[in-house]
Amino acid sequence: MAVDFATGIRGSYGGGLVVTAMGLLLAGCGTAPPQLPAQPLACSALQGKQVPAGQIGLATQGAQVTQAQEVAAAGEGAAAVGAYCKLLVDIRPVDPAAPMIKAQFNLPQQWNGKALMGGGGGYNGTIPSMTGNYAAGPARTPVPLAQGYATFSSDSGHQAGATTSRDGSFGTNDEAVRNFSGDALKKTRDVAAQLIGWHYGKLPARWYFVGGSTGGREALAVAQRWPKDFDGVIAWYPAWNAAALDLQFGRITRALAQPGAYPSQAQRAQLLRAALQTCDKLDGVEDGVVSNVAACNRQFDPATALVDGKPLRCEGGRAAGDHCLADAQIAALKVMDSPITFSRPLGSGETQYPGFNLWGADLGLARGTPQAPTITLLALGTGQPGSPMPLTAPYHSVFWDQWVRFFVTRDAQFNSLTLDPQAPGPWQARIDALTRLQDINRTDLSAFRARGGKLLMAHGTADVLVSTRATQQYYQRMVQSMGRAAVRDFARYYEVPGYGHAVSGIYNAAWDSLAVLDAWVAQGQAPQAQVVEDTVGLPGRTRPLCEYPGWPRYNGSGDVNAAANFRCVSE
Repeated sequence: MAVDFATGIRGSYGGGLVVTAMGLLLAGCGTAPPQLPAQPLACSALQGKQVPAGQIGLATQGAQVTQAQEVAAAGEGAAAVGAYCKLLVDIRPVDPAAPMIKAQFNLPQQWNGKALMGGGGGYNGTIPSMTGNYAAGPARTPVPLAQGYATFSSDSGHQAGATTSRDGSFGTNDEAVRNFSGDALKKTRDVAAQLIGWHYGKLPARWYFVGGSTGGREALAVAQRWPKDFDGVIAWYPAWNAAALDLQFGRITRALAQPGAYPSQAQRAQLLRAALQTCDKLDGVEDGVVSNVAACNRQFDPATALVDGKPLRCEGGRAAGDHCLADAQIAALKVMDSPITFSRPLGSGETQYPGFNLWGADLGLARGTPQAPTITLLALGTGQPGSPMPLTAPYHSVFWDQWVRFFVTRDAQFNSLTLDPQAPGPWQARIDALTRLQDINRTDLSAFRARGGKLLMAHGTADVLVSTRATQQYYQRMVQSMGRAAVRDFARYYEVPGYGHAVSGIYNAAWDSLAVLDAWVAQGQAPQAQVVEDTVGLPGRTRPLCEYPGWPRYNGSGDVNAAANFRCVSE
């Protein structure tokens, strides 16, 4: 029996995050294996079925199928999905005041013998249906359910309001916080094992997990906490050190809230134009994508940069319209570009969270394209942070505000702008307790590797919501913990220049990571040279998908939109 003490830290605020030792022991021991029937159960026979608490590896009051529905085949081409059994399930909490975990399971008639769990996003609160594609999955490839995967996911243990993934109001309940922080993953996976066993009469030969952002954190969580449960995981732009990231969100929000500090969409466009004029050619070709990010970060400074031969900085640093940036705006951008450092390690051991790659990134432009509103929502939004926090403010500012009011202070009227993330005063102990739950930062994945598990991580270099530099740090720590050869045996980390958070108008990534993972796990075929395709910036162009620290450099001749004419370099 292994007890995960990281989830049992006793909080110091209002009794928060208390998990008794007995509760940990009961959750970690004696879990019954799934019951396999003499004959597989039809979809209709699963209506109302109860999964006993003893078959779930963490404490619950069991689970119940609330809906069992036969869904007919539908769709055409790559979007075609065969008939499947759709199950909606409630996983009951121990605390009667805590919300249910609500989950959906899709069990195809033509099953390939494998299961795929999907992660969520933001604060979760809605169930990803898992009937469609996954993070950066190619549109031309049949979706996992169509390929025969039994797919499933949950809302992580609470039901969001109108603000969906930005609704952190569940943070006032300890069990809901633990579920969101990772416990719901284990509970949902164990319920899946029973439902799949009942329906097919056998368990999956392979278990996979795929997710991005919070879902990427969840992917790393299952590999770290339950290494025997999954054979392979895919973590896109993972918010692995989520609480440390929240503190960086607070630092940035306070900077953008200063008078005159918030840049308009037109000013963001000028900043992008200036950055491209300095940095685009550093990878050997001017194609609208900054690929040599490290060199760009060294060379570009918005305070001294030129755009079309004129200073990007307004004359005298004073606000002078949308064609330039004032000193207050430049100062806020430099806060985003720089790390937050803590005077002492947080409860999780984290000492900092890095800055973001801003130069060459889309910070939310008024492009008039279908993707622009989502890009803007996930970047700097359309309104300046304030108190009360407007929903037009940057996604990260709303996220910080919700975390402070519901997770940290548990005071809905608290002004989040008054909490200094580097000097939180009376809230330090509570923040430390939350970091122990939310920072999924174990980097010795030897147990996952020993059971044959494989890990794919990928991140866009132009992500301004979860820092690519943080994912680099996680990978580097893995190498320090396990050794380069051991990491190379089971893990790969790739970076995509120009790709933002989940969607990008510069270079929107498409890569069949699930096929790569399955070939590695099931057939022992380690990933070779990979290619990533753009679906928005210039649909159809390709680039080599470079393993970190590599990036694609143009060879100097041939089609600039073909991956064959680039090579991965690391100088």
